Amino acid sequence: MKTIKLLRNLAKRFPKSLKEGFDHVGLMTGKLKEETKTIVLCLDFDEIVLKEIQKLNKNIDLIISHHPFIFGTRYQVLKKDPIKRQLCDKIDELNIPVYSMHTNFDSGVGGMNDALSEKLGLIDYQPLESCPMARGGKLPFKMEVHEFAKYAIDKLDLDYAHLINAGKKEIEKVCILGGAGSYKYINALNEGYDIFLTGDIPHHIRRDIIANHFNVLDVNHEVEKIFCYQMEKLIHEIDESVEIIIIDHEKLPELIIK
Repeated sequence: MKTIKLLRNLAKRFPKSLKEGFDHVGLMTGKLKEETKTIVLCLDFDEIVLKEIQKLNKNIDLIISHHPFIFGTRYQVLKKDPIKRQLCDKIDELNIPVYSMHTNFDSGVGGMNDALSEKLGLIDYQPLESCPMARGGKLPFKMEVHEFAKYAIDKLDLDYAHLINAGKKEIEKVCILGGAGSYKYINALNEGYDIFLTGDIPHHIRRDIIANHFNVLDVNHEVEKIFCYQMEKLIHEIDESVEIIIIDHEKLPELIIK
């Protein structure tokens, strides 16, 4: 289909106006083609994805990543990052544009946090009043906090998660914010949730969570790979004929136990 028509349809759901002020979304590099028949979806566009694309030996019209490939001005980023500059040169030589949808996708209806809420099995989930990007809902039934942690790991297809167990012992109301949203734990706490799920929680915020007697499950940033499968669904709602190739190469760091 026409590339501009496809991106305009996605932009109706996830307009740039929804992105956070710090963010960079849209066309990262290359020139959009008039027609798009085959799209590669990935969480992060990197050297691994490039190699997988080269193995395909196919005409790829567009790459859509969740995390911005170039986070900032092109000149400044490529000046400071020779690895990214080389990768940018290689993908430009292949004439494949890279387009990124980040916090606008996280916030939008049917985007990241709706997809995570649905996968977690939350009922009647909705945006938080104080943090519209996050979603909060109820479990089908109450669970003991450790039982819930195992339930979440299973539902979200993770190998492990880190539990901060300092709040209620029984979980019913759950708030989730994919990615690095640890600083928003206070919003979930103040709106009456029993536990908050997010990733990349630094030490000082862990201490604050404990001081506030709250529960948080660190599900790691890689949980956002659901982006690929949700975006595939959304694109096919627009045009079923578009071929989608998902490159899911995100893996959690190895967990070493004494």
